[in-house]
Amino acid sequence: MSRLASGVVLVTAREASLDPDDPTAPLGEDVGMTATAFLSVSLDPPLVLVSLREGSRMDDLLDEQPLWAVSVLSESQRHIAGRFAMKGRLSDRLLFEDIPYARGAKSDAPLVGGALATLECRTEQRVPAGDHTLVIGRVLTARVPSTEGGPLTYFRGRYRQLG
Repeated sequence: MSRLASGVVLVTAREASLDPDDPTAPLGEDVGMTATAFLSVSLDPPLVLVSLREGSRMDDLLDEQPLWAVSVLSESQRHIAGRFAMKGRLSDRLLFEDIPYARGAKSDAPLVGGALATLECRTEQRVPAGDHTLVIGRVLTARVPSTEGGPLTYFRGRYRQLG
C-alpha cells in the first residue's frame, strides 16, 4: 500500500470538559491526528470516511464525541503533519501552540489556517475493520480557505509534493 499516493489531513476534535456542570473544572483539550486514509464516500448526503487505529486517542475520543473536523493540508504544512503523527506524545495542547487555527462553528474543533480545505463533521457510523475503526461522518460545513499551493501527499513512507 506504500505505492498508493494519498492526501494528508489533520483530524481534530475538542474533548469535553471533565465536568461540564462545574465552571471551575478544567476545559477539555484539543486533540489532533494526522491521517492519510481519508476519502469522500457520498455527495448526497455528503459523507466522508477516516480510518483510525483501534484504541488510539482519536478513536476513543470520537467514540464519545460525535463532532470533529478535518483540515486538508497544503504542501507547506508538512511540519504540521509530522508533528501530529508523532507516537508517544504527551500533550496535544503543546502541539497546537504555534499553529494558526480557528474554531469550527459546528464542532468547536480546530481548523488549521492555510489549509486547502476544511470540513466539520458529525459521526454517522463507526465500522470495526481489523485493527482500525472506519468513522463515517456527515459533512456539516465545508470551506476552501486557501487556494494557494498544492496538496501535501504521502507516498512510499514519506511526505511529498505534487510535480
